[in-house]
Amino acid sequence: MRIALAFAFTLFAAPLAAHPHIFINTGLMVRIDEQNRLTHVQVTWEYDDLYSLLVTEDIGVDDDYDGVLTPADTAKLTGFDMQWIDGYNGDLVGALNGVPLILSGPTSPTATLEDGKVITTHMRAVEGAPVMDGVLSLRPYDGSFYTAYDVERPVTVEGRTGCDVSKNVPDIDGALAMTKAELSQIPEDVDLVEEGYGDIGARFATDVRITCAAL
Repeated sequence: MRIALAFAFTLFAAPLAAHPHIFINTGLMVRIDEQNRLTHVQVTWEYDDLYSLLVTEDIGVDDDYDGVLTPADTAKLTGFDMQWIDGYNGDLVGALNGVPLILSGPTSPTATLEDGKVITTHMRAVEGAPVMDGVLSLRPYDGSFYTAYDVERPVTVEGRTGCDVSKNVPDIDGALAMTKAELSQIPEDVDLVEEGYGDIGARFATDVRITCAAL
């Protein structure tokens, strides 16, 4: 899922190629314990049809294309997207009352195949298990925008009631137009990261906000 940032930005140079190459529909489950502490975030990734087909063919599962995984298929598919390089944030940025969250690497991976789409989940522990008061912000996105994330799968809270979920969805077309215009003004030999374009995907991120009533 990771590519060189410079290559990702070349996508914006061609008018017909100004789009990501992988599309993921995301879901989130926030886990709160009995002491009202935020302990874990479970992430669901539903891959687009084309990428799902490429993955299943590359791994060698569902060879008969019936959409049903055998136990052996499931074992092979589970964790295929959990081989994270050092420093990779899992395409998820979180903050509680504006204070950034530190999330663990992925644990407890699962994988299924539904209607031709690969769907995986993984769990991430929240360092320090902060008390869940105020506003929790979760933004799934790829800084290079090689992968585009929608948040159309469920966003839920486990362990507490009285919590409200809202989504601030960005203007994708407007962000694309602005990015292409900016990049067209930058010489080819300029380091895009040094110019402040190392996190361009933030412009396209849905901001999921969760607030829970005071106990």
